[in-house]
Amino acid sequence: MVAAVRDGASQRSVARRFGVGLATLQLWLARAGDGSLEAVDWRDRSHAPLTVRRTAAELEARILEHRRELRGQSALGEYGPAAIRRALEAGADGGAAVPSLRTIARVLERRGALDATRRVRRPAPPPGWHLPDVRARAAELDSFDVIEGLRFRGGSWLDVLTGISLHGALADAWPMTGVASARVVLALTERWRTEGLPGYAQFDNDTRFIGGWAHPNSIGAVIRLCLALGVVPVFVPPREMGFQASVEAFNGRWQQAVWGRRPMEADLPAIETSSSAYVAAWRGRHAVRIEAAPERRPFPAEPPDPRRPPAGRLVFLRRTGDTGRVEVLGLRYPVSRLWVRRLVRAELDLDARRLRFFGLRRRDPDDQPLLAEAAYVPPERWYR
Repeated sequence: MVAAVRDGASQRSVARRFGVGLATLQLWLARAGDGSLEAVDWRDRSHAPLTVRRTAAELEARILEHRRELRGQSALGEYGPAAIRRALEAGADGGAAVPSLRTIARVLERRGALDATRRVRRPAPPPGWHLPDVRARAAELDSFDVIEGLRFRGGSWLDVLTGISLHGALADAWPMTGVASARVVLALTERWRTEGLPGYAQFDNDTRFIGGWAHPNSIGAVIRLCLALGVVPVFVPPREMGFQASVEAFNGRWQQAVWGRRPMEADLPAIETSSSAYVAAWRGRHAVRIEAAPERRPFPAEPPDPRRPPAGRLVFLRRTGDTGRVEVLGLRYPVSRLWVRRLVRAELDLDARRLRFFGLRRRDPDDQPLLAEAAYVPPERWYR
């Protein structure tokens, strides 16, 4: 390449002929200079810097010595880089340079003098780990949530009830102006009549799902619908991340693909049209996953009577308090003083009138021991 350039060819044409970049060719031209090609050293050179600035061994030894002294004698119990730097400044002679905090920290790390251990990142538990038959794919779980805070330019508000299955990613969205319990019941009935019944339906603790808090031990219309259809309602712990991750992720995608792409002047019918198109496209994208999901039970031919006495099972995921108690339907139950501020699954068997509490640990999702049982006394009036 260098010889071709010296014979009069342009640098760009030589770079194209040899298949190298112009910068590479110019590098070798600078290496060769004006000397003879036979006298040029063409070997690759080290990429190491020509000069290395490293803390002197004597200073490193002083840093380690100060750390040992401070760890054993410091009244404040401080022996980190800041405390070591103060000790070095106190003992510095005249204009002796004191290393920076980052330099001291690098010396401690290089010499293995750090106490802190790196955070251990454990793998996330499998989907549906809090319900053994859902985790084993013996039952499907539908999660439901509400998107709030969307506002048209005219001032009216838009709420969106959303639902998605855990294993099959079978999604639905119902845009509406105000989500009430009665409209949730209609939407769930519509979905389950068309798609079939899941084993579980999971919600957060919104009063539109769980019912009002004015009367403890009462249940709402959504719970009554689930129990009448043989679907186990599950309520996730308040302010707890992860359990509603699938529906919350779908909420974000819906807002980006439907609400975020429509002008604020759009009305409810336009949003409903866009939402229906998005849900249809979503289902087409996840058709294989939907087909491989656990089988759903058929919707009963006779419509369920939500006014009949409730029967079946309810599940509440809760975290115990400082005394090992949890709250279920507004009433507090003792679980275990050895299981403080930890997750439990409270299963309410209405037929047996028993509450069973199982310990949950994300670190070991297979181990869910029975912690306690309690008798359940039903209210005089189940719903108001």
